[in-house]
Amino acid sequence: MKENVDHRVPVLIVGGSLVGLCTSLFLGRHGITHMLVEKHAGTSLHPRGRGINVRTMELFRVAHVEDRIREAASVLADNHGILQGGSLTGDDQEWLFEQIDPGGALARFSPSTWCLCSQNDIEPVLMSVTPTLGADLRFSTELLSFEQDESGVTAIVKNRETGEHSTVRADYLVAADGPRSPVREQLRIGQSGPGDLFHNVSITFRSRMLADVIGDRRFIVCYLTKPDADGALLPVDNRERWVFHAPWHPDRGETLEEFTDERCVEHIRRAVGAPDLDVEITGKAPWHAAERVAQRYAAGRVFLAGDSAHEMSPTGAFGSNTGIQDAHNLAWKIAAVLDGAAGPGLLETYESERLPVARATSERASARSAEHSHPGYEPDPETVAEPVAGAPARGGGGRQNGVLTVAMGYRYGQGAVVGADPDLPVVPERMRLCGDPGTRAPHLWLRDPARGGRRSTVDLYERSFVLLSSEGTAWSGAAGAVAKRMNVRLDAYAIGTGPEADLIPEDGGDWAEAHGTTASGAVLVRPDGFVAWRSPDAVADPESVLYKVLTTLLDRY
Repeated sequence: MKENVDHRVPVLIVGGSLVGLCTSLFLGRHGITHMLVEKHAGTSLHPRGRGINVRTMELFRVAHVEDRIREAASVLADNHGILQGGSLTGDDQEWLFEQIDPGGALARFSPSTWCLCSQNDIEPVLMSVTPTLGADLRFSTELLSFEQDESGVTAIVKNRETGEHSTVRADYLVAADGPRSPVREQLRIGQSGPGDLFHNVSITFRSRMLADVIGDRRFIVCYLTKPDADGALLPVDNRERWVFHAPWHPDRGETLEEFTDERCVEHIRRAVGAPDLDVEITGKAPWHAAERVAQRYAAGRVFLAGDSAHEMSPTGAFGSNTGIQDAHNLAWKIAAVLDGAAGPGLLETYESERLPVARATSERASARSAEHSHPGYEPDPETVAEPVAGAPARGGGGRQNGVLTVAMGYRYGQGAVVGADPDLPVVPERMRLCGDPGTRAPHLWLRDPARGGRRSTVDLYERSFVLLSSEGTAWSGAAGAVAKRMNVRLDAYAIGTGPEADLIPEDGGDWAEAHGTTASGAVLVRPDGFVAWRSPDAVADPESVLYKVLTTLLDRY
């Protein structure tokens, strides 16, 4: 069967929605050619999955698509808060928070910021980029079956327009095929978690009068809580295009057919509090909020990513961001193995790192839905997890520390790290990004004398391991020797203010203090920007130490 194949690719991605396209982007940035198959004819047409957190925007920044995504999202650039009230015309509204980043405190942690970009806007941006990076994108193409052996995966795919079948042979298969993943089902990978949480019907509509009702209240979402007309209102362009999420109760026998245009129009008018509001229904789509996490993230050469690996309540926009970060974690590891820089054991760390993050994040998403009284959600108090410490109380005036900690403060206690503490919680009680192994490396602004301009340390991490040390130490030379000896991508930067410095901290910043080490120590950062290892001081033989660390990380015994 291996001989009679129509296409031979290093990686086959199944699913061309947001996470699948991001997997394509990140693999392409590592120079890995691949094929993506998606059964639908094109990208999403329905505005959904709009919240992009700061960590995901960092990934897009490093992949050189951040500016294009912000351009696609420009119409919602001034929308920040979450509003709640019985209606939009009464006097009972309150801001659950009014600003995502009040006072600009986020700048201490990241060179990027949050972004609102609906899935139907971001996916075309990704589709325009990935073909230039070695992606063979095939929409209207469905995976029919696959089987794997010790050396690869053989898949049968069908062109749904022509009916033609073809055989694809790949080294690895990444399943980004959604919450009802056929790939996960074939692998017989079970799921844990409470399961379904609530159900909504997402209604797109046009209304010119609604902008006048809203006035200058620029919210991300408004939860409307009138008992007979509750739901969530989201702006699409702040002018005449809107989305309303209406609770749906199939468990009570309610069918989708009952959501007629007339019923939807009346529901929206009552929820808004404007009986004469002009409402033109333009679309309806059911969606289901659930909390489920796959019990395994991999089986042999097949990996799960995104909704195929985890489902989360939409509050906080954790689900899609967690999926994109899955893809980023997996991409550099697949690339390292395919390039011969790492042994296959590196791929086992995908599950050991990302599965605990999904469990902790999905619990936080459900807790946040309870905090915000999300329409349609009636949580069981015995199954909802306690909120992460530091999370905002209802009406808390804007403190988003808890959300930020979940979004980018999580840690890998085990996996491709050396020196991490496996007993610490995956999501800490407070934001701590100070160079601890297993955490996202700190952000620090630097000047680059050779290239000119300003760079964040975050910008250094994508295609190679990076060793940071002070100028005048032996670390940079040792890194060069190890890179040559092991034939791995390892860049070294000497930081300081003297003539030997590769990078100069802005405003007298202390890189060593920011990374939890000393001026004679060093920090090794992975291609995905997470700290792999840290030396608090100088060592007698830095080349031998680095060689041993990288051998361990890359499964090169």
